[in-house]
Amino acid sequence: MRVSTVTDGIYRLSANIENILFESLWRMPDGIAMNSYIVKGEKTAIVDGVCGWDGVPETLFEQLKKINVAPESIDYVIVNHMEPDHSGWIESFRKIKSNFTIVTGKRAVPLMKAFFDITNDIMVVGDGDSLDLGDGRVLAFMEIPNVHWPETIATFDTKSGTVMPCDAFGSFGTLDEAVYDDECTEEQLVFYERQAIRYYANIVAVYSIPVVNAIKKASTLPIKIIAPGHGLVWRKNPMKIVNDFLRYASYQKGPCENEITIIYGSMYGMTEQGVQPALEALEAEGMIVHKHKVPEENLGDILMSVWSSTGVVLAMPTYEYNMFPPMFAVIDELGKKKVHNRKAFRFGSYGWSGGAQKELNELVQKYKMNWDFVEPLEFKGKPTKKDIATIETRCKQLAAKVKEAVASKPEDTPAAPEKRHGTTEAKE
Repeated sequence: MRVSTVTDGIYRLSANIENILFESLWRMPDGIAMNSYIVKGEKTAIVDGVCGWDGVPETLFEQLKKINVAPESIDYVIVNHMEPDHSGWIESFRKIKSNFTIVTGKRAVPLMKAFFDITNDIMVVGDGDSLDLGDGRVLAFMEIPNVHWPETIATFDTKSGTVMPCDAFGSFGTLDEAVYDDECTEEQLVFYERQAIRYYANIVAVYSIPVVNAIKKASTLPIKIIAPGHGLVWRKNPMKIVNDFLRYASYQKGPCENEITIIYGSMYGMTEQGVQPALEALEAEGMIVHKHKVPEENLGDILMSVWSSTGVVLAMPTYEYNMFPPMFAVIDELGKKKVHNRKAFRFGSYGWSGGAQKELNELVQKYKMNWDFVEPLEFKGKPTKKDIATIETRCKQLAAKVKEAVASKPEDTPAAPEKRHGTTEAKE
């Protein structure tokens, strides 16, 4: 990875991470870029150190050499966010230099003790606090709790108008030559938008209200550049990623886009016989359809699709008087992520008795998901021709509900880029 200049006096250091599960949970088919920033005045600060996934900081130290910054010359270590992919390098850094000041929020202090047994040389900052590095470079701090951990702060360079908000406004996807939005082609920007919504749905989604609150709070700053801890740095059009995150946050309560996600599981292929007719009926109504089979497909892929979808089709059989277990796991996670107010339709087969629908109703009620269901359909064994016709009819009813909901969206909701009609599966 190359070291680059964000703006005069601020440098981006980075590492590409591939072939891991983010947080040991979320699939990243295109990896992730981790960003760190050196800010130079008369004194030098590092914001959110880059490290390898295991906390080994060789990548960071090697890149410091390229901008003629000795690790020993760093006066301040600014920790916006305590998650170890950003803070794990500190233990190794302490072996090189012991006399530096950690600058972080008050809620991070107990985590410093818990993670690294650090209790001294901590400068606690919050709203309205600042740090003067000299040479006219003053860093201001803002608390943005629960974006996405409670201790998160953002660092704002008042000289250049650069905000460094760590995980806020980030995305998945490794970065090579194009690391700034002004270096990207239109095709690359579309790619990183998909990476951003995957990142948001998997990592940030449950905190959508704090995201909106943080954006409102930061709107008072004269921001010219957004430099997150992951993904592209936005210096040509920083409002692009801000509006994207506002739109993603709005998806939590919906309505979202003219999209429907089909999630299906089938023990012996009987429920699955209804999936293709459902897909074709939805596409005939002009819907963009995402299709996922469980348990074969990763939960992160499903979350990404459902997050932007106003409608959801659940196709699952009854299993031991309850929901097909992989489908239960998916809907349980959707409930925890607070995926509310979707338009939905459920169908599925049963053998000796039903029961899946009862448990589905209970789960939706438990999480107060407020899903608006078209009348469900259960059939014994494989679907008959009449059952297939019913599936098609109810999918058309679902599409009508989705269109009506999308048409009712407030006019001030940031618009999504135009998408082509068609079907997508988890191939990103």
